[in-house]
Amino acid sequence: MVGSVSSAKALHIITGLGVGGAEQQLRLLLRHLPMQCDVLTLTNPGPVADGLRADGVRVVHLGMHGNRDLRALPRLVRFIRRGGYDLVHTHLYRACVYGRLAARLAGVGATVATEHSLGEAEIEGRPLSGGVRALYLASERLGAATVAVSDTVATRLQGWGVPAARVHVVPNGIEAVRFRFDPEVRRATRARTGLPERAFVVGGVGRLVPGKRFDALVRAVAALPGAHLLLAGDGPERPALRRLAAELGAQNRIHLLGERDPLGDSADGRTPGIPALLAAMDVFVSPSKEEAFGLAVVEALAAGLPVLHVTCPAIDDLPAAQAPGARRIGTGTEELVAALRGHMEAGATRLPPPPVVRRYDISRSAEQLLGVYAQALTRTRPPGVPAQV
Repeated sequence: MVGSVSSAKALHIITGLGVGGAEQQLRLLLRHLPMQCDVLTLTNPGPVADGLRADGVRVVHLGMHGNRDLRALPRLVRFIRRGGYDLVHTHLYRACVYGRLAARLAGVGATVATEHSLGEAEIEGRPLSGGVRALYLASERLGAATVAVSDTVATRLQGWGVPAARVHVVPNGIEAVRFRFDPEVRRATRARTGLPERAFVVGGVGRLVPGKRFDALVRAVAALPGAHLLLAGDGPERPALRRLAAELGAQNRIHLLGERDPLGDSADGRTPGIPALLAAMDVFVSPSKEEAFGLAVVEALAAGLPVLHVTCPAIDDLPAAQAPGARRIGTGTEELVAALRGHMEAGATRLPPPPVVRRYDISRSAEQLLGVYAQALTRTRPPGVPAQV
C-alpha cells in the first residue's frame, strides 16, 4: 500500500536511451521527481543511460531484439514483479505497447504512458498505419492514464478514440537557467568550434532524419554567402547532409557537430553542449513539418534567440504574446532564405526570454505529473485511503 506519491516506487520503461528528445526529457524529469525511480530500457542503452547512471538512477537493459521479440514480454513481467513497483510509467511506442501489457500481467494497476512523438501522419518517424494505430489503442486501454506533451498531441489522441478523461496534458519542460545567455560563453564557443567571431551563425538541433528537413536548412544557409550553420545532432541523414553541403560549395560553412549534451558541456569541458552552442548562434531554425512539442525551440527562446519554425505545438498552441521572438514560416526554401537574410542584415540581436519559457519550467511539469500519478495510484487503493502528493 502506498500512502503518498513521494513514497511510491516507480519504474520508467523506455524503448531506448540514445540521444533524443524523449530520452533527455526523462533524464531531466527524474531530477525533479521526489520518489524512487528506476529505468528499464528495452534496447540501446546509449549516452542517456550513462547520464542517468551519473545522476544516481538505476538503469537496466532488457536486451530486446526488434518489435516482434515476444520473448522479452515474460522477462519484463518478471522484472516488474521482483521490483515491487507501485507505478509503471512507459515512454515511446514500443515501450508503451509492451510495458502496459507487462504491468497488467505483473499486477500493477497504476500504469501511466507518455505520448512524446505523435504527429499527424507519423509516430516516432514511422508511418501511422492501421495496424500501428490499432495496437496502440488496444494497449492504451490497459493503462490508467495517457500523458500528452502538448494540447496538439492531446487532440490527436482524442481524435484516435482515446477518451478525453484518460488524457492529461503535461508539457515537456526545461531548466531555463542552463540556457541563460552569456557573452563570454558565446566568444569561447565560437573559438572552440572554429567560427569567425563576427560571423552570422544559424543554428539547428535534432535527430538527422528525413522528417526534420535539415536539408532545407543546409540549402538556405548555403545560399547566404558568409553565413554559417551549427547543426547539433546525429542520425542516418548525416552523410547525405555532408554531401549536400559539398555539392553546394558550402562545406566549410556547414558544421555538422554530432550529438551534444542538452544539459551542458562534456565532463572534460572540451565539447560544448547545447546551452553553449545556443549562445554561439544568432538565429535558430526548426524546419520540421511534424512535431509533438518542439523542445529545442523553447530552449532557443530561453537563450534569447529569435526563432523561425515551420511547426511547434509548444508555441503554436499559445497566444502569440507568449513567444514574441518566434515566427512561423512555410516549408519553402526561398521563404527561409529571405527570413534569414533579414536577420543577417539586421545584425545579431539577443532577446529577453519570453513568457513561454516560464510556462515550460521542468519543476512545473514535474508537479503536474505527480498529480497524474496520484490519480493513477488512487485507482489501485482501497476506498478510504487518501492519496498524498
